[in-house]
Amino acid sequence: MHRNRNQLSPGFTTGQTRSAGGLLEILLSIALLSIAIVAILTAFLLPSIRRGPAPAHRAQCKNNLKQIGLALHNYHETHGAFPPACTVDANGTPLHSWRTLILPFLDQQPLFEKIDRSKPWNDPANAEAYATPVPAFVCPSTDIPAGHTTYQALVGPDCAFRPGQPRQIRDFKDGTSNSVLVVDASPSIAVHWMDPSDSARSFFLSFDEESEFPHSSGCHVLLGDGSVKFISGAVPKKTRTALSDIADGEAIDPF
Repeated sequence: MHRNRNQLSPGFTTGQTRSAGGLLEILLSIALLSIAIVAILTAFLLPSIRRGPAPAHRAQCKNNLKQIGLALHNYHETHGAFPPACTVDANGTPLHSWRTLILPFLDQQPLFEKIDRSKPWNDPANAEAYATPVPAFVCPSTDIPAGHTTYQALVGPDCAFRPGQPRQIRDFKDGTSNSVLVVDASPSIAVHWMDPSDSARSFFLSFDEESEFPHSSGCHVLLGDGSVKFISGAVPKKTRTALSDIADGEAIDPF
């Protein structure tokens, strides 16, 4: 008996083999196309995944400063003035930060009541409060010790805050919308939230595009009217100087 040349094995013809081969080629093409699509999508999505938290952190930081601004204005409404940069004792030694003074207006009344304000912020009597973090004082973009903050006031004779001396809204001759109250300063100068030390003014007046910021390319500032704006490192020093002085009469360029 002679084998048919068109038969490769019993029950399988050459045509059927070709059909099977074509199907395999189609399936292989689909698989390769799928791999290519996945690779393209991954290339687009990975940068976004790496950057993911940044926009959310920046938004949360802005919200924190808005809460602080509202607390400062509620303090003003209650006490007739904004808080001083810090309270001082009879010798002028700093005792407690403005951040401590606005705790009741940040839904932190129980924490406020635990603090012995007749003794310094770092006295052992205030150890429990010292160990307690305050969420509104934490910029989520920063990697700093627990309890520390980058939210610092502009302190000085011509600034919104002065040690031991409160400011009233009427003192802001340049307008509250043209005066900076608080800066989200460089993590390198972060302080504990109870610490009555604020060095934001020197940072605010000296930074440039190469400086270390809590956010990419700049920082948030809280203005006297309660609004929050983002200032880039490219904003001229002249503009920042005018924003730090509440009554110099200087015209301020858009920023």
